[in-house]
Amino acid sequence: MANPDKTRSRLLLGVGGMWLGALSLFTFSVTASAVAQDTSLLSGNSSTIFRTMQNTDGNSLVPVYEYLNVSALNLDKNGRFSLDVGGWGRTDLGRRSTNDYHDGDLQYGYITYHAPKNNLVVNLGRQFITEGVASEKVDGLYLGSDFKAGFGGAAFVGAPVVTEPNSSGGDLIFGGRVTNSNSKYYTFGISALKANHSGSNFREEEGVDLWLHPFSQIDIVGRSSYNSITGGWMEHDYKATYTPLTKFSFNAGYSDIHYKHYFFHMTTNVFSLLGPSNPTGTLNPNEELQSAGGSVAYTPSKAIAVVGDYKKYQYWIAGDANYYGGKATFLPPGNFVTGVAIHRMDGSTNKLRYIEYRVFASKKIYKFDLTADSFNLHYDSPINGVNNSYSVIGAASYELTHGLKIWADIDYSKNPYYNNNVAGLFKLTYAFDVPRSAEERGSEGRSK
Repeated sequence: MANPDKTRSRLLLGVGGMWLGALSLFTFSVTASAVAQDTSLLSGNSSTIFRTMQNTDGNSLVPVYEYLNVSALNLDKNGRFSLDVGGWGRTDLGRRSTNDYHDGDLQYGYITYHAPKNNLVVNLGRQFITEGVASEKVDGLYLGSDFKAGFGGAAFVGAPVVTEPNSSGGDLIFGGRVTNSNSKYYTFGISALKANHSGSNFREEEGVDLWLHPFSQIDIVGRSSYNSITGGWMEHDYKATYTPLTKFSFNAGYSDIHYKHYFFHMTTNVFSLLGPSNPTGTLNPNEELQSAGGSVAYTPSKAIAVVGDYKKYQYWIAGDANYYGGKATFLPPGNFVTGVAIHRMDGSTNKLRYIEYRVFASKKIYKFDLTADSFNLHYDSPINGVNNSYSVIGAASYELTHGLKIWADIDYSKNPYYNNNVAGLFKLTYAFDVPRSAEERGSEGRSK
């Protein structure tokens, strides 16, 4: 059992440290604004999160997180400069949830210049860049601008920021994207990035992307990326939407991912690819995934929405699977939403053969928001002796004042890999904004 005095000390030191870091970020923003002497608005939000859960040994863990995001707009009289800063901190009450009792990071922190012409944007600092093949967190410089005849361009250079544990991002990363577009009908893009590590090539990727809108009812988006070092396509991902009538819409998609090319020296977290054949996040570098499918959505009234969908997965190693079913959502009067969903996964292995059920509901009552959600996977054959994998979640929030809200939820789950897990979360969120000073507003009034 943890020592109560030590637990209280960790709480005071950890939370105090997080708020000190938060105050530092806030002070940094205020100072930058004061130097400019023309700040029109300082805004942001804070989230304090208490979590309770168990590790694989059955021990209780209580990590506490603090997230703070601050934006300072119109730092000069022409409104062309702005500042965005965000970071987080964590402390553990009792046992460690990671290797250290305390942790934290600056998620982003950059200053932006918006030019009056050509949509020119310049960012300097820690930022997340998404330009074609690039989806990177970088400490560096970003420039983007429009040109004549529908052309546009963007370029970036800096040091990679690694978010995937036990990975190296290299010493230097740079790249860019060139586009040609017509705002009504299309955008075509060509992009590339390169990263060096100790003077040698670490990453070298190229890509193409597109958006097509040939008719008012049709939208097509997609991208393909290539790894020049491994000599193979990383991915192809394309989606199309057709809406012939207000009440009907059709969607189709195709994806092809080659793990050894896609995850080669990857620096960002890859757990977004958790899937039916990959429930634990352990990736086989020789795996390849191809998927294709579509859905039909029908909305006969504002109170009813029905979706039917189908998707075929083709794994070279894990085997194939067909996933299909439907979802119905009901929105009766009174700020109430409820729905059900049933899907069948029919694959070539036991863990890919199950029926998936979901029931959910949410209701707003005065300043309360209440939510209940439940999932159940019923396997055709037991996995590790378990026939049903399920999760039941209950959540509630209450708006104390404008901008100040408290949240709480509890999650009970059981699956073939984790038995009888209970997790809880308590969150306090606060959104704030600081308008221009009374002196500035007064001077404006006197000038009128």
